[in-house]
Amino acid sequence: MKLDTLASWARRLRARDISSRELTEFYLGRIDRLDSQLNSFISVTPDLALAAADAADERLARGEEAPLLGLPVAQKDIFCTQGVRTSCGSKMLDNFIAPYTATVVERMNTAGAVMLGKTNMDEFAMGSSNETSHYGPVRNPWDPERVPGGSSGGSAAAVAARLVPAATGTDTGGSIRQPAAFCGITGVKPTYGRVSRYGMIAFASSLDQAGPMAASAEDCALMLNAMAGFDPRDSTSVERPAEDFTAGLRADLKGLRIGLPREFFGEGLDPGVRAAIEAALAVLRERGAELIEISLPNSGLSVPAYYVVAPAECSSNLARYDGVRFGHRCDEPRDLTDLYTRSRAEGFGAEVKRRIMIGTYVLSAGYYDAYYLKAQKVRRLIADDFRRAFGQVDVIAGPTSPETPFRLGEKSADPVQMYLSDIYTIAVNLAGLPGLSMPAGTVGNLPVGMQLIGNYFDEARLLGVAHQFQQETDWHARMPAPFV
Repeated sequence: MKLDTLASWARRLRARDISSRELTEFYLGRIDRLDSQLNSFISVTPDLALAAADAADERLARGEEAPLLGLPVAQKDIFCTQGVRTSCGSKMLDNFIAPYTATVVERMNTAGAVMLGKTNMDEFAMGSSNETSHYGPVRNPWDPERVPGGSSGGSAAAVAARLVPAATGTDTGGSIRQPAAFCGITGVKPTYGRVSRYGMIAFASSLDQAGPMAASAEDCALMLNAMAGFDPRDSTSVERPAEDFTAGLRADLKGLRIGLPREFFGEGLDPGVRAAIEAALAVLRERGAELIEISLPNSGLSVPAYYVVAPAECSSNLARYDGVRFGHRCDEPRDLTDLYTRSRAEGFGAEVKRRIMIGTYVLSAGYYDAYYLKAQKVRRLIADDFRRAFGQVDVIAGPTSPETPFRLGEKSADPVQMYLSDIYTIAVNLAGLPGLSMPAGTVGNLPVGMQLIGNYFDEARLLGVAHQFQQETDWHARMPAPFV
């Protein structure tokens, strides 16, 4: 069976050229044969998948229509899924069977999607390389000695190797866009509040946002149609009219004003990445877009601000993992303090402990004003920079990451260098804006991603720009040779 996109599979399913069961068995077979090279899945659920596929075939036979009816997908293992282990990549939740289902999963089930399994990820979504997972690192399908990016590296690697046509991810500081760039796929971080966070295990509540990861912008639009929407169970969910994100895919780029922040093209950007991005921008210019240099003067403060705000929220959110109600519990605790101390020490990995300690420190008496409050003020300055920029331009573009995928273990001993992998993505989360990464070239056979940033709730425009670029190029259609 020839590999295809989510949109193409959807057309074939509706035409009854193929059944959902056949399609599901095909991808389950690829996972079984090939995932040992990548470690992209934590759990594979063949029985549930085949049952869902049979139900989808019955609906298709009745002439029913739904956005993802019969299409195989994978869920990042951060989304609670009733009756299925939901580990968040951590020993702390290795034995946790979710008693309810996250809204994202629920919506995709309603749309007819067939879940093949749960993908590997950095522990509690804390990482930029997918090396902090309790279940071992994920490997990049373009070079197994390199990282796939993180924290949604399992989803990115699985889609890039076509072990699944599409998958969900979450983005707190770049965790959809950076792995999408490293693995040569398309990934969308929606506007904060666009997609429900109910049932998504929290890392940093004011930053976390779920989004789609797939080969193309068209596939991401199909997924976002199913994922997005108001949810009364999520107090941060925004109530807006339903939107068809596929409707604007064929929008004309003539007259589109694309802003190029000079801060994204300065020191620290790999020359090969710069060349690939400039070539990609030339394609958009040829389609009629106007390129305008802009400035985001406070964007250089995004990394230090983020690494105060995010650990502070992580410290608060992860306080619930105490060995009492759910999750890992140490053996034979001597007393309550020993239960708390050893359960958390044994259950959490080094990076999670580091961020809990930082977060607890910046929230403590005497340091709150000096660190946390100041970081929130900087966050406002960053958002104001974007507000002024969108008075001049329609979309902002630049590299997703300053470099191509680095080698496994290369940055493990230097957290600061690891954190700088997200230097171009973090500001988007601090401001709550939508962002998209799409394949834009290669450097030495390693993928390069270009990031598009939009104004609030302007995902349709970003998807339209990406789709038009993908009509002119084939970077999104290329696959790593061992998985063709």
